[in-house]
Amino acid sequence: MSTKRSWKLQEFVAHGGNVNCLSLGPKSGRVMVTGGDDRKVNMWAVGKPNCIMSLAGHNSPVECVRFSSSEELVAAGSQSGSLKIWDLEAAKIVRTLTGHKSNMRCLDFHPYGDFVASGSLDTNIKLWDVRRKGCIYTYTGHKDAVNCLRFSPDGKWIISAGEDGLIKLWDLTTGKMLQEFKHHRGPVTHVEFHPNEFLFASGSNDKTVKYWDLETFELVSSTAPGSSAVRCIEFHPDGNYLFSGTQDMMHVFGWEPVRCYDTFAMGWGKVADMAVANTQLIGAAFNQTNVSVHVVDLTRINKAGTVQEGASDLSNEELNKPPSPAKNPLSASGRKNFITDRPHTTSTKQRKEPQVKTQPRQSPTQDEPEEDNTPADIQDPSKYKEIFHPTKRLSHSPTRQEDPFPAPPDDEPAAAPVPRAAPVPRAAPPATAVSYHQPPPLAQPREMPAPAPTAAVPPTSRRSRSPPALNQKKVAEPKMVAKEQTMIIPSDRNEPAGLDMNAFLPPNMQGAREEAPSKRKQSESEVMESIQKGNTSMCAVLSSRRQNLDVIRAIWTAGDVKTALESAINMKDQAIVVDLLNILCLKRALWNLDLCVITLPKIKELITSKYENYVQTACTSLKLILKSFTGLINNNIRTPYQGVDISREERYNKCSKCYTYLLAMRGMVEERQHISGKMGSTFRELQLLLVQLE
Repeated sequence: MSTKRSWKLQEFVAHGGNVNCLSLGPKSGRVMVTGGDDRKVNMWAVGKPNCIMSLAGHNSPVECVRFSSSEELVAAGSQSGSLKIWDLEAAKIVRTLTGHKSNMRCLDFHPYGDFVASGSLDTNIKLWDVRRKGCIYTYTGHKDAVNCLRFSPDGKWIISAGEDGLIKLWDLTTGKMLQEFKHHRGPVTHVEFHPNEFLFASGSNDKTVKYWDLETFELVSSTAPGSSAVRCIEFHPDGNYLFSGTQDMMHVFGWEPVRCYDTFAMGWGKVADMAVANTQLIGAAFNQTNVSVHVVDLTRINKAGTVQEGASDLSNEELNKPPSPAKNPLSASGRKNFITDRPHTTSTKQRKEPQVKTQPRQSPTQDEPEEDNTPADIQDPSKYKEIFHPTKRLSHSPTRQEDPFPAPPDDEPAAAPVPRAAPVPRAAPPATAVSYHQPPPLAQPREMPAPAPTAAVPPTSRRSRSPPALNQKKVAEPKMVAKEQTMIIPSDRNEPAGLDMNAFLPPNMQGAREEAPSKRKQSESEVMESIQKGNTSMCAVLSSRRQNLDVIRAIWTAGDVKTALESAINMKDQAIVVDLLNILCLKRALWNLDLCVITLPKIKELITSKYENYVQTACTSLKLILKSFTGLINNNIRTPYQGVDISREERYNKCSKCYTYLLAMRGMVEERQHISGKMGSTFRELQLLLVQLE
């Protein structure tokens, strides 16, 4: 019987609050750490539904987590900007480090474990000495939040990726930036060094993966834009492939020449991390309080590959260049290799220049030192001893020689079509794991031989090319599916989960979705007429909004942005104002003091809206105004005009109005900065920007 190439291994509730981050063990791929709004850091064994150990100590939500390369240490950064490091064998905190002024966004351990690098919403990167409990150096240069950073395999460089769309390469010895890479057209979400060669890859919200040469600092190649932003990337340990995780999809890429070897429909949503374990790739994602784990069988990758349309390949030009003499050993591609042998101990103390320690900040959000003695809550002692405290000191984590997770069969009994079609509303997310490995905690174990009707069902359409994630949904709910099979909602669904779509149709059309083949097909006008019955008021609202948008578009295309914005505000429709602000946030060159004076009162209203997307748009617009005009406003308020200068007088009056509006919003932002989750993080960032007002 054929088996699936990719499948969902498990899904479980990981935290009491929303999950904010997770990381897989880079050595084994069989351990996972998660952080959440409940301020806890939880340890898990991949494939097991129970938490091994819960680590406490942070006083604010945990925003980023990371294993050391040996999986002996775990670091976690919080919204308050503090960093805590745990020794997993001793099950205790070994370091608490403070210095960032805002949320910590990313972490990485030095390959030799003595140092940790952290990136923050305050745009700074800090290098920490784990042994000496201090900040060695602070790297500045990004203009927005740092999304990802990685140490090079030889431990000599740090590469950082920012929300500003820039990638920066830093030299640890000199503390200086070596190179800046600018080709991405959106925020860069992830960067990874090649395990052997002088090469690194970057993924971005511009939906591309780009490859860069670390000898010439030139772009090697770039994939064609995909269907969604790149969430994370991972090189195969052998360095032959790069795995790119996007919304519900995983792609396998090569770079010289650039090509897509294979694509997997995963159904994992917004994947957060990937790791290679044995002959399988493990991918993990989180949504609210749940974490899901997915598996890809790497032995079944299509190794022929196809050249992507729209991809750029510069490798042929590079091959025509004469080879340069190299001291490092060369790879098969002619590129230098990293020397990953650990240097002598004295080399880490050789240079003293960059060791300018930053004083720990004293603020109300700083974690208290007495929290460092908080004991770890070991919830699964047997698994904890097996993984992190073995009797034989060979490894502190599962080895790569562990048996791969068995793949479920391609043919599932639950895939048999049944007459019922009314979707069953879903309750709380099931904390289940795939029953091929262990039973779900809240349901009986699935017995594979039990459903016998498989032989009577011809495996035609279900056996062909059905998405793996779609089949996996049926595996995760064995009992309910066996009794009453309903419509399985795919990951790329175009309708809400758990809703009976017939309830939204007129009575004469209910059941048309299932019985359509047996009825006369209605014309488009008949369908629209049926849908509009009983929805007259909504149609009137939408028609009015469309007319208003047509008016705004006519004024906008005439080149009068200010009048278009004033007209939108006078229409008393917040939805139109929000649409217009979203466009202005994408076109920053259109902003001036006139627009600031017009929009700030409306932004103040939107911040108090009950709709999160309205609040988010208002915060984004306010952040843009503060970053672009704070200096101008301060300068004009500080030095009022004198004499007769009409233009300066007008500028001063506009700056005074903006200053008044911003001061009025400072209190509102300060009240909301203690909200948990991403919105609280956004308000805290705004509070830092508003402090710059004099």
